[in-house]
Amino acid sequence: MARRTKDDALATRDHILNAAELVFEQRGVSRCSLQEIAQAAGVTRGAIYWHFENKADLANAMFKRVTLPLEEQIHRSADPDLADPLLEVRNSLLHALRTTMTDPQVQRVFTIATQKVEYVDELLAVRERRVNTRNGCLHHVEIGLKRAMAAGRIDRRVPASTVAVGLHALVDGLIINWLLDPTAFDLVKVGTQALDAYLGGLALKAPAASVTTART
Repeated sequence: MARRTKDDALATRDHILNAAELVFEQRGVSRCSLQEIAQAAGVTRGAIYWHFENKADLANAMFKRVTLPLEEQIHRSADPDLADPLLEVRNSLLHALRTTMTDPQVQRVFTIATQKVEYVDELLAVRERRVNTRNGCLHHVEIGLKRAMAAGRIDRRVPASTVAVGLHALVDGLIINWLLDPTAFDLVKVGTQALDAYLGGLALKAPAASVTTART
């Protein structure tokens, strides 16, 4: 009986989150109320407060449910056992683009995060989580890049922290622009080309003398 009660509670929580996604997408996070979400979910406001402290807590849970798997994938870039950390950085970022392009729920939640949230009043907690998530991803990508630099895969002259910020801005910008108009370009195809161009520009170049010798 206890197991069933726990499963029922988790099912109710997921049901509320599913309803919140749809209401947030239609109305925006700041413009809707918990009462509207309760009505959409077919539950009482008390049921929402049983699972979530407030609207910000509900929104953060909704974002986390979708983004956590992507965050975990990116965090693998810092794994010290990886044979090629640079390839892992590239593949984890491409995974985020591929998932965004093919998963309707990810698209919906990312659209809410980028177009439907005003970081005011109680929603400042949503902004805080987004900043913390970004910083965590940057940290793990930076570790992977430092290992790639130590292995001679990319040039050390640009700090790994700067490279990580550039990569994040590139991927984030691609996703935001694609969500605004998914017909404008192929997110995965263009994203792959953009990432490879960016990372290719960081690759170690052969010394000029070596190039000259090879041509003679």
